[in-house]
Formats: sequence, structure tokens, C-alpha cells
Amino acid sequence: MSGENKIKAAAEKIAGKAKEVVGEVTDNDRLVAEGKAEQAKGDVRNAAEDVKDAFKK
Repeated sequence: MSGENKIKAAAEKIAGKAKEVVGEVTDNDRLVAEGKAEQAKGDVRNAAEDVKDAFKK
């Protein structure tokens, strides 16, 4: 996994979790959903990079 994509994936997960927690605390369902979506985007980015790495070997 390239370092840049690894950092982007981690940042998306962290930002998503923060949004989710803030949404839960403020009872904002939209913010909770956005946070979960961002976390999922980070997971997808990680998975895509893992597939790329598998084919490079």
C-alpha cells in the first residue's frame, strides 16, 4: 500500500469516527450516517490497495 493512500484511508476513518461520535452526542442522524459513510470509504480504500499489493507480488 502506498504511504499516501494509507494516510488518506486512516484520515477518512478517523474523521468519520469523529463525525459519528459528534452525531451521536448531538442526536444528529445525518452526521452519524456521514461518519459511517466516511469510515466505509476508508475501508474500501484500504481494500483496494491490498488488492493492488497482492497483484504486485
